[in-house]
Amino acid sequence: MPSMDDLVSLLTLEPIEVNIFRGVSPAEERQRIFGGQVVAQALSAAYRTAEGRVCHSLQSYFIRPGDPAVPVLYQVERSRDGKSFATRRVIAIQHGEQIFNMACSFQVPEQGYEHQSEMPKTIPPETVSKQVDAWIKNQPEENTRWLRELPFEMLAIDPIDVSKPTVKPPHQQVWLRVRGNPGDDVALNQCLLAYSSDYSLLGTAMRPHGVSWQSGVQTASLDHIIWFHRPTDYSRWHLYVQDSPSASGARGFNRGAIYREDGVLVASTAQEGLIRKR
Repeated sequence: MPSMDDLVSLLTLEPIEVNIFRGVSPAEERQRIFGGQVVAQALSAAYRTAEGRVCHSLQSYFIRPGDPAVPVLYQVERSRDGKSFATRRVIAIQHGEQIFNMACSFQVPEQGYEHQSEMPKTIPPETVSKQVDAWIKNQPEENTRWLRELPFEMLAIDPIDVSKPTVKPPHQQVWLRVRGNPGDDVALNQCLLAYSSDYSLLGTAMRPHGVSWQSGVQTASLDHIIWFHRPTDYSRWHLYVQDSPSASGARGFNRGAIYREDGVLVASTAQEGLIRKR
């Protein structure tokens, strides 16, 4: 299981040239790089060029599968530096080709009007943890090993059996937190949130069809959008509330709201992914 030090190392990119950074992947048995990792590393690269500002939104596209055996080059374009806002474009490159690109916007912190939607009623993580432990005991080891190997704790309130999925409503709630203490570094906490926000979102669109990535469906994240509303400490529990309003054209559309355990809305997400019958 990767430690907090491993995660920090993964997100601490090597500077190669002005505005160019290199990232690597952990030693895992993956055929392609996990999308959340690329989003988090790209955000980390952008932060290296936006001193004194905080990211408030990012919009990204996955173009080609990433090769985990090869480093990724992240090229940052400084699109604009204004008095309050700065815009960056990040291109991820492997084998001479783009595998991913992202546009993100940063803002000098300031005060303003505030409101937020209320966190829905849910089951506390301590209760869910016991339920998940019981659920895991009834699952084949190959279905749950990845949960134990995650650098994040992830507790699905109504999990599916990925080897024998059944039809469920197109929404779900998942508790998330990082295994370790990231401290009060806003950029690091945002990168950790970005990393984990890709874990369960696409699966929401498959729930009403009774399919999963293990049941003859080709899946891949196509894009990923995050709006960061408020700073947070990602070592605390966060409730990831997800729904899928639509699926069509072999694509599933998903939305997410990430609330801290005390009810504060810290981020919102949106993603469209490939869900193609094989």
